[in-house]
Amino acid sequence: QVQLVESGGGLAQAGGSLRLSCATSEIVFSFNAMGWYRQAPGNKRELVATITRGGSTNYADSVKGRFTISKGSAKNTVYLQMTSLKPEDTAVYYCNAASLYGNTYWGKGTLVTVSS
Repeated sequence: QVQLVESGGGLAQAGGSLRLSCATSEIVFSFNAMGWYRQAPGNKRELVATITRGGSTNYADSVKGRFTISKGSAKNTVYLQMTSLKPEDTAVYYCNAASLYGNTYWGKGTLVTVSS
């Protein structure tokens, strides 16, 4: 079974930075796409950023210019570099992977809290 484990969450001040990591049980090349989603209390889970097998990226309008998704050189890790953090970025962030055969997988999440 595919396993995804997020790390790097914590407390940050508004305007600060955090880097989230998603460690996978398979190399990133095995997936059609990977991404980061987030869910704030009382809200629906929403897309933050995605990266395809070919390296194309997509971002939610709310994070464009501030967040960057990338693949690690180790080939089994995906990162989300977050800069210029805002209090509204506070949420549980989840790693997601989509296989070449239509299956999807989720990590358990890591909490990001941004104070003003």
